[in-house]
Amino acid sequence: MTVLLSWDEIQANAIAFSKRWQGVASEKQQDQGFIEALLRVFGIDDARAVGTFQEKTRIEGSTKWIDYLWKSKIAIEMKSKGESLDGAFEQLRQYMYSIPEEDVPELWLVSDFENMRISRRSTNEIWNFKTKDLRKHIKRFADIAGYETERYKGEQIEVNVKAAEKMAKLYDALKDHGYEGQELEVYLVRLLFCLFADDTGIFPKDSLYHYFEQSKEDGSDLSHRIGALFEVLNMPEDVRAKKSLLSHELKQFRYINGKLFADRLPPADFNAKMRQTLLDCLYFDWNKISPAIFGAMFQGVMDKAKRREMGAHYTSEENILKLINPLFLDDLWKEFDKVKTDPAALDRFHDKIANLKFLDPACGCGNFLIVTYGKIRELELEILKMKIGSSQLVIDISPMLKVSVEQFYGIEYEEFPCQIAQVGMWLADHQMNIRVSEQFGMYFARLPLTQGATIVNGNALRIDWEDVVPKQKLSYILGNPPFVGARMMAQGSQQKLEVEEIFGNIKDVQDLDYVTCWYKKAAQYIQNTHIEVGFVSTNSVCQGSQVPILWDVLLNEHKVHIKFAHQTFKWTNEAKGKAAVYCIIVGFGLYGRSDKKLYSYTDMSSEPTESIVANISPYLVAGSSVFVTAQKTPLCDVPEMKFGSQPRDGGFFVLSPDEREEILAKEPALDKVIKPYIGAEEFIKGKKRYCIWLHNEPFSIIKGSKILRERIAAVEKFRLESSAKTTNGYAKVPTIFAQIAHPYSDYLIVPSVSSERRRYIPIGFMDKDTIASNAVQIVPDATLYHFGILTSNVHMAWMRTVAGRLKSDYRYSKELVYNTFPWADVDEKQKAAIEVAAKAVLDVRKEHEDSSLADLYDPALISATGLLKAHHNLDRAVMKLYGFPIKGFTEADCVAALMERYRGLHIPARGCLA
Repeated sequence: MTVLLSWDEIQANAIAFSKRWQGVASEKQQDQGFIEALLRVFGIDDARAVGTFQEKTRIEGSTKWIDYLWKSKIAIEMKSKGESLDGAFEQLRQYMYSIPEEDVPELWLVSDFENMRISRRSTNEIWNFKTKDLRKHIKRFADIAGYETERYKGEQIEVNVKAAEKMAKLYDALKDHGYEGQELEVYLVRLLFCLFADDTGIFPKDSLYHYFEQSKEDGSDLSHRIGALFEVLNMPEDVRAKKSLLSHELKQFRYINGKLFADRLPPADFNAKMRQTLLDCLYFDWNKISPAIFGAMFQGVMDKAKRREMGAHYTSEENILKLINPLFLDDLWKEFDKVKTDPAALDRFHDKIANLKFLDPACGCGNFLIVTYGKIRELELEILKMKIGSSQLVIDISPMLKVSVEQFYGIEYEEFPCQIAQVGMWLADHQMNIRVSEQFGMYFARLPLTQGATIVNGNALRIDWEDVVPKQKLSYILGNPPFVGARMMAQGSQQKLEVEEIFGNIKDVQDLDYVTCWYKKAAQYIQNTHIEVGFVSTNSVCQGSQVPILWDVLLNEHKVHIKFAHQTFKWTNEAKGKAAVYCIIVGFGLYGRSDKKLYSYTDMSSEPTESIVANISPYLVAGSSVFVTAQKTPLCDVPEMKFGSQPRDGGFFVLSPDEREEILAKEPALDKVIKPYIGAEEFIKGKKRYCIWLHNEPFSIIKGSKILRERIAAVEKFRLESSAKTTNGYAKVPTIFAQIAHPYSDYLIVPSVSSERRRYIPIGFMDKDTIASNAVQIVPDATLYHFGILTSNVHMAWMRTVAGRLKSDYRYSKELVYNTFPWADVDEKQKAAIEVAAKAVLDVRKEHEDSSLADLYDPALISATGLLKAHHNLDRAVMKLYGFPIKGFTEADCVAALMERYRGLHIPARGCLA
């Protein structure tokens, strides 16, 4: 039985195991005892229950038995003390050819009792350690210990962070010694390739280390050695043959080509310390790095400010798969399953994937391209297994490998990331070639580098994408273009001008985010093709005011269809100090799919739920593609919503509780003009603030107060000195707020911003003596009925769909949310039922008036007070009003129905009415 032990328990078991078996005698009959004891370290009491001892191989001509096999988990081969672990590992590898692919274990372990070697198949990582040090390597066994592999993901990230840190030290050393600019960037990229080559079989094992180690200790000849190495790596074999004086130590390094070493670089002077820094890099095992992760980190080497966050800014494979799986990978695997037993169809499918072409028009360091390439190569590997047979050894596999890096294209604005992306694709190619070699028993390296991805250094918004790859040859466009919000781009900046150039003279173009340019360029590029597009974007492009601007162009002018989409989620990685961005993913093309896939999230960090829908609207909900456009007045006959009053006072009219007490201690008569002042923070969190409110107050109050005169003078000075002309104008009336919306009657208050964690935005009534700030919106003359509708799940579903976001928080807009909301026709009986349910919500709040609304509406606490039950009763009343079924009616169904109602009320209705 497998028991999930704590890491402390496992480590204690490991210590006891090491003491028992370190230096044990080498009799073969002790193998089984060693294996059973090892598995008990991880809580596995019966090794036979999960695996098999003495599993006989099916290798032709062999009578050897593997010592232990736990299918898909771990394979173990034991040797007598002092025997070669290399031989044991090769024996284990040969055995793996004979078992079904689905049974091949993730972990391979060989041991001579005193030493252990463990390999992780999925990452090609190998660790060697003494049995006595097992405790230090417990994480390597995370899978069989009952823990998910996420437990060691952090370690994988740390490997890439450490690699980047080593390159950063080398970068600093070279730069401090006068070597900088583009030449330094190229120099580092070349060294990176060489370090990787030394640990992955491109160069003879450790040959680079020995070559550099033989340099003088003071580093005086190291520059010459590196220059000679770069030169020979660019030297074809026929040229080498003519170089009779070429040393043996240089001849061992293979011809690389691929233009990586083509240009001659000036020498970089080394000293003893710099030499040691380079040797420290060589001590590291570069076989462990992930090109997709490391590239982004390597880019950060050049910016010392970014190094403090090394590892925080990269895109995880998990998130990249959220895009590429529905874009093409899921369909390719389905097709493979259909054709894998038909040799002719399988050949055609192999040719198909070898002719797919991919473009990332904002590729950065190439992580989307690298992950995509790896996944296509994995699919090709499965094709080859079906063609050849998983146990067959192949003399030369290279003619059968059809997928290549030449199928991949990228555009990147900065030059250094282009170089990283190019080399990263080569590194990923070699890692996949190693996997092919392991599978079919013949080492294969695609050298010299005659193939390469096409990575163009340029501005993707300025160049013609057809100059990079003709659209008739392209299959897919993918990536995550730059996230720059409309309000973050200065007027007249290059980015702002590019948005205007891309979209032309359309209404409200200034409200578009920078990323929308890639949507527009892609939609233009794919005309008259079957190219499909998938972009990661900030969620703002499918929310709020940008929807009718952007999607009117895409759907109606360019006739695109949304084929799949991920609703808002946190785009994160597994690194320490990870950066989270709230994103959506949109896939589109010119031709619709019958099975459009919509991925929704119960919260921003949850796993997605897939739904198959008939149509995906630009708001990324199921339903017709209607655009909700901002309106100055309500669509239906309801009271007008207004912003609260705006002071523009430099803080001289707004008071903290302490400031209020201090003023009243000096001039008690001012109590009449100091009013409670409420914004979203005060309303939701129960905080207190006050304001000096002199609107419609007699002049005698101001004349008789020194405090008021001083504060009015300060307000006037602030307004006069403001850089905003509108604020300057309000200096003429320094006694009052700049914009006054106070109704002098009770009113309904709606916070402008509220947490996405809350199911309901807290809404409530305020008395006429409380002044609402411009951080809230107010509805004078609102009734209990209006409150009931606005705080219901029906209105909240509308709000969540059409409102904008501030990061992930809801940003309630009167013009986009309130004024566009399609109210239902109501009779007196229905109205009364809603009012009763609405009052019950307010009554529960009143019972707990000592608690803030933030506490009452906390998802973890809302059910404890009866508030959630009251809201559910109100929800049922409102849904009944709209004719919605109570059971089995999802929020997506609700929004779809409201959109249809909106379309019927809004004349003319805008949008592609799919």
